[in-house]
Amino acid sequence: MDHPIRFETVTKSFGSLTVLKEVTFEVPRGKVLCVLGRSGTGKSVLIKQIVGLIPPDSGRIYVQNEEITSLPPRKLAAVRKRMGFLFQYSALFDSISVGENVAFPLRRHTTLSREEIRDKVSRKLRRVGLEGIQNKMPSEISGGMRKRVGLARALALDPPILLADEPSSGLDPVTSREIDTLFLDLKHHEETTMVIVTHHIPSARRIGDELAVLHEGRMLARGSAAELEESEHEIVREFMRSEGAI
Repeated sequence: MDHPIRFETVTKSFGSLTVLKEVTFEVPRGKVLCVLGRSGTGKSVLIKQIVGLIPPDSGRIYVQNEEITSLPPRKLAAVRKRMGFLFQYSALFDSISVGENVAFPLRRHTTLSREEIRDKVSRKLRRVGLEGIQNKMPSEISGGMRKRVGLARALALDPPILLADEPSSGLDPVTSREIDTLFLDLKHHEETTMVIVTHHIPSARRIGDELAVLHEGRMLARGSAAELEESEHEIVREFMRSEGAI
């Protein structure tokens, strides 16, 4: 089976604090892995390692069968183009319009004409239900809309892999469900492989093919929601019962 994302015994420490301890997992093509855990358990470190922002101390990380842990900067940049990243707080550029935010990776990484970029920006915004807001500034739209714009930008280069860090953070339940629906649509219609870091158990249940619980740097359990509910680890069962966890 094709596994676009694969970790092999990855360990990462910051000083005396070890945040990941020999973590091993893989994500099959077109599937969604939701990574759960309390704050400070290494979830954000894990997702940043997939894009090569934080190198591991030991172990290997593969993206589409290419080991990224030892790649030179230029080759790593090429691998990153195959991944979209939805940041926790969208990370939009406040000084430029919504349309220019979505266009940013297209201008930086493609040779598309101005007209082609404009058309693609329109399509991506329509894809996330925000047609016609290209000229608005990020400060003029709601938090949920900003999250959608961030998703449109993450999808601008049509990446086969999407990474999302706390996509439900700061959103009301209705908007959170709408974002989940967009993820499900990507999975079902474009076979996008996703790793989603979240505290939000209801979202993880809706969109995750597999859920993984990180605890004290280790991947304590991994499987379907039903399997985690029956885990031998009390902390995993307790986490799965915390339906309102954000």
